[in-house]
Amino acid sequence: MRQRLMATASDVPEGVGAAALEDVACRVAWAAGRLVVDERPADLGVTAKSTATDPVTEMDQRSQELIVRLLGEQRPDDAVLGEEEGGSPGTSGLTWVVDPIDGTVNYLYGIPAYAVSVAVVTGDPTRPGHWEAVAGAVLNPATGELFHAHRGGGARLTTDAGTRVLRATAATELSLALVGTGFGYAAALRARQAALLVDLLPRVRDIRRHGGAALDLCGLAAGRLDAYYEAALNPWDRAAGELVAREAGAVLGGPVDEVTTRDLVWGAAPGLAQAFGPLVRELSARHVGPVD
Repeated sequence: MRQRLMATASDVPEGVGAAALEDVACRVAWAAGRLVVDERPADLGVTAKSTATDPVTEMDQRSQELIVRLLGEQRPDDAVLGEEEGGSPGTSGLTWVVDPIDGTVNYLYGIPAYAVSVAVVTGDPTRPGHWEAVAGAVLNPATGELFHAHRGGGARLTTDAGTRVLRATAATELSLALVGTGFGYAAALRARQAALLVDLLPRVRDIRRHGGAALDLCGLAAGRLDAYYEAALNPWDRAAGELVAREAGAVLGGPVDEVTTRDLVWGAAPGLAQAFGPLVRELSARHVGPVD
């Protein structure tokens, strides 16, 4: 979906509670998560998008259609921007930025590390630095873990066992940091990202590659990673996960300052940010460069 029918307001509209928006995000993510698990067909109807290695399934589209319908019922004046076809315009000053299945390759192969990501933002999510997440939820349907947050309200993880507050790790030594990352679909981009990885790997504890940006960002929030970086991410890949990570105390940034962009998203525990941020910026500029 490439429509530019986004909200332009910089603040949450008067009378709209961020906690209530978080609740909407959670309920919609749960509904879409149940759909992709319970109604998964034997034949996923796989086609390719940007490259032959970038798949989209029938369930990606069905999940987004459900999300758009539910948001239309609950938030009819808000805009919706999603990864797949079929968003909607709005007049409220809020835009829902959704990824119906983040980690489609994992979903395709039956690897239980994929997510439904639902966030609501102010501003224009198609322009880096011109939007801010208000509330969001990231659900791993395979495990039942729901990561959720609203601006200024902290981040939480809800499972069958209950709800707990999330905090980034207390890590301070870069050489002992467990770092998450991911790779783009174009072969030339992956080659450049591999060069960055080779340069970074000797400087940290180890690297983890789980296959979904939303869950990686939530892993940073939950203390499962000490730091994270990736390029070629779209707003729907990261809007909810970035909010969860920030509300858990992680420091996030991009190629310049705190503005995350398609060229680079990085995050780290507070005690690592001063070392990790400049390092990954420098390595990204050296090896990867602009993505588009």
